[in-house]
Amino acid sequence: MGRTRAALTGLACAFVALATPAAAFTAIDPLTRQPLYSPEDALRAQAAPVAREVVSFDGRYTPGTIVVSTSERRLWFVLGNGQAIQYGVGVGRPGFTWSGSHSVTMKREWPDWRPPAEMLKRRPDLPRYMKGGPDNPLGARALYIGSTIYRIHGSNEPETIGEAVSSGCIRMTNEDVTDLYNRAKVGAKVVVLR
Repeated sequence: MGRTRAALTGLACAFVALATPAAAFTAIDPLTRQPLYSPEDALRAQAAPVAREVVSFDGRYTPGTIVVSTSERRLWFVLGNGQAIQYGVGVGRPGFTWSGSHSVTMKREWPDWRPPAEMLKRRPDLPRYMKGGPDNPLGARALYIGSTIYRIHGSNEPETIGEAVSSGCIRMTNEDVTDLYNRAKVGAKVVVLR
């Protein structure tokens, strides 16, 4: 009888967990106090292919540097003392990869999106302007990279993290880009490696 009661209690707890609305698990933007995702997308959006974690990092970069490996689909924020925070990223699809060293020239929260002329030439169906918000392709935060047209930004398509699907920008989950945004400073060095 004791085992049966324990089993039924376990099933009831599992049912309650499954029945809990997605909004209960929604990440909240720390500045606007608004959900980062719609309730329908909340559970799916929280599952990043690569968990953010502190890892050993043997590069010769100063603390605060952002290093991206497009082949590994990883971004590291260098902490120093042989450590960095590792994030999973989405990168440029074939023909849209690039490398180089630049700096963060600007940071924006819930940035507006204006597709660059190069993108509009390829995709004239795109809107010329999209106000920032959860449906915007730039997601919750954006770090603008030097004089390039590229950004490190959030994404309303978290399933693309770990993939090569962008037009050259570095995509992160909205939660991860918010974490990076809070750590990185304007002027921080960004090194993109193939």
